[in-house]
Amino acid sequence: MIIWGGWDDSANSLDDGARYNPATDTWQSISPQGAPSTRAEHSAIWTGSEMLIWGGRSRGQIYPLAGGRYNPASDTWEPMSTVNAPTGRYGHGAVWTGTEMIVWGGTTYVGTNTSYLSSGGRYDPTADSWVPTSSQNAPSGRAEQSVVWTGNEMIVWGGYAGQHYLDSGGAYNPVSDSWVMTSLSNAPLARGGHSAVWTGAEMIVWGGESNDPDSKYPRIGGLYDPVNDAWFYTTTLDSPDGRASHTAIWTGNQMLVWGGLAGVESLDPVPGGLYTP
Repeated sequence: MIIWGGWDDSANSLDDGARYNPATDTWQSISPQGAPSTRAEHSAIWTGSEMLIWGGRSRGQIYPLAGGRYNPASDTWEPMSTVNAPTGRYGHGAVWTGTEMIVWGGTTYVGTNTSYLSSGGRYDPTADSWVPTSSQNAPSGRAEQSVVWTGNEMIVWGGYAGQHYLDSGGAYNPVSDSWVMTSLSNAPLARGGHSAVWTGAEMIVWGGESNDPDSKYPRIGGLYDPVNDAWFYTTTLDSPDGRASHTAIWTGNQMLVWGGLAGVESLDPVPGGLYTP
């Protein structure tokens, strides 16, 4: 497991990290030489041989365009091209397709105004090059949305823009560079800061924060079938307490949820849950 960047207790952004080996239960620091500039709320993607760091923000509302490529085998960093790179941002989504990293959405500032972006880009590490994603039929600009890779499409759903949470999304096909909107019928309650996992056949979204005063941190989620463009609700029976900014992973047959926030309180001592679709 590799971690890098983030905030410290004084709200300073960081440019260091470490590698954890579960077999030996040991940590090893990452070389700082050639590392990207300090940042937090960036994306980190594993390609199979490298970790790709991109986007984020640092103290003073700086949104770096430049990213970095970390090779744990050689403990070295290489810069990423900024030619044709998307606008600097944070709160975006990122997926690895097997050959490219796709980043989309997020937040930046234009003057003193917050801008929610509906743009993105595809990064090819072999060619060290960027290609913008199509904006035609793309979902509306947003941040803190969920993104999953299905094997041939990136599915974006939910998030927020300003004070409004969203229940819309879209599926992006990088081969055709095209978007198709996801159905709104039976979609889960609008939310942001939720989690999403891909099961191999469906996307499961759960948790997050909503504008609904009766369900600020919803316990109900949704299963999305992209083949039939159809939504189904997840049960609330025995589900964990509602939360946002939690962790969720797919084990192969279950979604494991743990941690998160409910208001200003951390849920780290509160039990998580295993969901079997």
